[in-house]
Amino acid sequence: MYRIAFLMIILGAALWGTIGLFVQGLYDLGFSPIEVVTIRVTVAFVALMLYVLIKNKDALIIKWRHLPFFLGTGICSIVFFNWAYFTAIQEMNLSIAAVLLYTGPAFVTILSRIFFKELFTPQKMVALFTTFLGCILVIQLFPLNTANLSLYGILVGLGSGFGYALYSIFGKVALSSYSSLTTTTYTFLVATVALLPTSGLAGKGMAPWNMDALWISLGLGVIPTVFAYLLYTRGLHQVESSKASIASTIEPVVATLIGVFIFQDILTTFQFLGIIFILSGVMFINMGGRRILKKKKVTFEGNSVTNHRSTG
Repeated sequence: MYRIAFLMIILGAALWGTIGLFVQGLYDLGFSPIEVVTIRVTVAFVALMLYVLIKNKDALIIKWRHLPFFLGTGICSIVFFNWAYFTAIQEMNLSIAAVLLYTGPAFVTILSRIFFKELFTPQKMVALFTTFLGCILVIQLFPLNTANLSLYGILVGLGSGFGYALYSIFGKVALSSYSSLTTTTYTFLVATVALLPTSGLAGKGMAPWNMDALWISLGLGVIPTVFAYLLYTRGLHQVESSKASIASTIEPVVATLIGVFIFQDILTTFQFLGIIFILSGVMFINMGGRRILKKKKVTFEGNSVTNHRSTG
């Protein structure tokens, strides 16, 4: 079960890496970053709601006292981290903002220790350092232009990483009571309700909505959003939040490879090394999880009981 869950997280993160295929198309049609985020969450919510109404209406049943779980995933995570990320890009530049966003796994590791008692293991620390270094190389942060730095930009950039991390934390809590389908549906319901009135998208009217915009929006809402979040959230059932967030750094690898093979970008030596670092870190964290799983099986088999679920 651990391997399947870990694979779901990898696939979900890989789908996040395809987002550039859709976002750039909407930018070219005149939509702003916050409007693109609004389109993304709204289409995702509509698609999820249609599926739930057709296949499993019981997935919509929640307890009102659990609403804060989804306020956490929807507003504190998705809405906040997107706002902070785009603000950081405006304050500094894309590369610096992206690296600050990928401080998310470090925040997850710290928060998971506080709330879920997940241990700081040498394996996690090595994987965390390796994948973060890989992200820096893939995103090509160097040479660093300090003229682009500002205290406000750094703070909101770190805020984007913190918000990015909160999905793993609130999502893990929600999964203790609800399925991944329920968690993901209510996440995007909350995000849609928060963004639609504030993004300015409604003020555009129907002018930019040609067939290209509709098809790109559908792809954006379904492939790197619905499918990606369902897979990642489902994987959180079996994998520690800290390990899941480290594994999610596969996202910039996929985005870079898409740039190379589809947009004919040139893969630099540093980017290639970065990809190797990220893949090595992800493989390392996976092997550690499998060892823990085997130890659990040995322990419980001594008592004639086999535990097939790993804690991380």
